[in-house]
Amino acid sequence: MAVTAKWYGQAMLKAFNKEIDFDTDIIKVMLCTSAYVPNQDTHVYKDVSVTSEVTGTGYTAGGATLASKTIAYDAPTNVIALDAADVTWAASTITARYAVIYDDSPASNKPLLAYVDFGADQSSNNGNFTITWDAAGISKITVS
Repeated sequence: MAVTAKWYGQAMLKAFNKEIDFDTDIIKVMLCTSAYVPNQDTHVYKDVSVTSEVTGTGYTAGGATLASKTIAYDAPTNVIALDAADVTWAASTITARYAVIYDDSPASNKPLLAYVDFGADQSSNNGNFTITWDAAGISKITVS
């Protein structure tokens, strides 16, 4: 299942205030259980807003670093797309409902960028847990 992330409301504000640099900062994706309830309006920083991170074999607290990050602008559609390589936790035994993308570069106040709701719990049992990003990118911004 290919997934596309939804933006947290203050992510663009944090980017314009130079708190987030998608190209050069360490951007991570962490997994959360169904006990976490994303709030696009009030969740701003990982450390104070995100709860219920998964635990299990093959998963390290804090999640995985996004590799091969890109930002592209498509002039005909006025869309900016953020993308990265798909993420896999190999030989893992975990159950997750959400993926949360955040900037891990600051020592504290790690800004939230976006989240994915898988729609239901997704599990791996001593196998791969893979997030396959949508072919159009992790998330898009339409300039109008």
